[in-house]
Amino acid sequence: MFVFYEEDGQFKAGRVMADNDASLQVEAATGKRSKIKSDRVFLRFAAPEPAAFMEAAHQMRDEADADFLWEAAGTEEFDYLQLATEYFGHAPQPVEAAGILMRLHEAPMHFYKKGRGRYKPAPAENLAAAKASVERKAREAAQIEAWKNSLVDGALPAWEADIHRLLFKPDKNALAWKALDAACAQTGESALQLLNRCGGIHDIEALHKAQFLLEYFPKGTGYPDIAEPFDPPGLPEAEADAFSIDDAATTEIDDAISLQFSPDGGARVGIHIACPALGIAPGSQLDDIARARLSTVYFPGDKITMLPDAVIGHYTLIQGQHCPALSMYVDVAADFSIRNIESRLEAVRIADNLRHEDLDAQFNEDSIGRAADYPYKRELEWLWGFTSTLEAARGAANQSNRQDYSFSIARDGQGNSRVDIVPRKRGSPIDKVVAELMILANSRWGTWLKEKGVPGIFRNQSMGKTRMATQPGLHQGLGVENYAWSSSPLRRYVDLVNQRQLLSLVQDTSPTYGPRSDYLFAAVRDFELTYDGYADFQRRLERYWCLRWLLQENITAVTANVIRDDLARLNGLPMVVKAPSLPPGLAPDTVVRFKLSNIDLLGLDLHAEYAGTVEAASVESG
Repeated sequence: MFVFYEEDGQFKAGRVMADNDASLQVEAATGKRSKIKSDRVFLRFAAPEPAAFMEAAHQMRDEADADFLWEAAGTEEFDYLQLATEYFGHAPQPVEAAGILMRLHEAPMHFYKKGRGRYKPAPAENLAAAKASVERKAREAAQIEAWKNSLVDGALPAWEADIHRLLFKPDKNALAWKALDAACAQTGESALQLLNRCGGIHDIEALHKAQFLLEYFPKGTGYPDIAEPFDPPGLPEAEADAFSIDDAATTEIDDAISLQFSPDGGARVGIHIACPALGIAPGSQLDDIARARLSTVYFPGDKITMLPDAVIGHYTLIQGQHCPALSMYVDVAADFSIRNIESRLEAVRIADNLRHEDLDAQFNEDSIGRAADYPYKRELEWLWGFTSTLEAARGAANQSNRQDYSFSIARDGQGNSRVDIVPRKRGSPIDKVVAELMILANSRWGTWLKEKGVPGIFRNQSMGKTRMATQPGLHQGLGVENYAWSSSPLRRYVDLVNQRQLLSLVQDTSPTYGPRSDYLFAAVRDFELTYDGYADFQRRLERYWCLRWLLQENITAVTANVIRDDLARLNGLPMVVKAPSLPPGLAPDTVVRFKLSNIDLLGLDLHAEYAGTVEAASVESG
């Protein structure tokens, strides 16, 4: 005796070795023996042998058309033997019944399983939808295969795919992604390598920007329409006019300086900080925007501001305007010692916006004390003496030998661009005046918050590690006991938060954020992560433009200073390279020569081959 049964979702035929009430011992055609429950057995038959039975049943299954069976089945639930009888016009033979059962089982679009051997025809609309889905999937599979083959052959498909999104934030259910993923699996290339080989990467600069923007600005960099902030009226006017010092490209002018000389040789120094906290209410739409962005993003040739242009225009310390400001006044004696400090909220008239590009040639180490005249000569030279004293009192490291670099990118509107990279030595008189006054303001305001028990966001540094915290602490690198970023509220959300807390002290009101504020903790966490991401993007774009400059100037040989092991910093560029060919044991700051090749703008890399040590640093054109 043989049986036709179901085991693990598959139909089989086998010889009965033992027949019990609840189960059977069955030997399949393969020789495998199994214990089968009686309710899994559909048919018993005497012939043919199981292998021949299954072959005939499969042929019967293939001949039965699912659409015809569906039409014949009506609309009500039925048993498979019932339908087989109607289909054949007689009581079905075991092979016939088995073939119909397998066809029903393998046509889930047409028939819904309702129990052992029982089915119900799918409603017409459901069947039509299921067939359409199958047809669509077949078309999609064909499209994916065609696109994949095109990519493998090195031709970009005629698709409407956003290449940047496909690379950096893909919808993995999209056909283009499935085709790209399949092509990469076949060729062993990365998606970037493959699309570049196919000619899909037309603008490498835009590619690097897109990777950043899709992660940090997935909804774009624009702003919603927002009404201009309204400041409280009646701010008292400051006693003296002020001036600012910034790069020509700066639009967010956060800080300005005023100076009133005293008859005894001292002076009253005013440090004036733009005050957007007056008009950006906590929890407002503007605040939500600033909280989401957390900082202005800087990169060569452009920036993405934290605040909309209209808000920046309202609060920036622009010349010729009376601007709301949180001011710190420092009374300084003739020997540059500090006698008193006070803070005020006021309207400050900005007399001038001085620019580095003009001031560098006038106010520098060579010009100090000379007879040549220029605007604010007396004020700047006095501030130079005062801030030099501040720097010495902090015990700060000398920054005069460190280099900064400015990137100037000229575009012709036709996709061509030229980059100029200009070194600028840190620690110049201009840098020192501005930096030391901001350090003074941030450290004294940080101490004020601590003394008054008002929560804030502090920047602490110990053991060489810098972190943001809601508790004040030492900043060893700057040599100050407390440090709270407060001088750039148009550019950093941390400064805006601290400005709100400082305003509560100036105005004698309750602080916006109370002790152990969850909002402050969250702001600290999010700011550090986001600020690091922005800084990494800036470094990546700077590296891109450094490589562009090397290509533009046809530089094939450079000198560099060894940092350690196989790392070296190129001279004349803000760029570190890894050079495995460097001999072991070279001391830090050893000047070496490299031959450059294989500049890769996509991978932001190059090959630097060691070519010996030199005595003087230079950059040569090959």
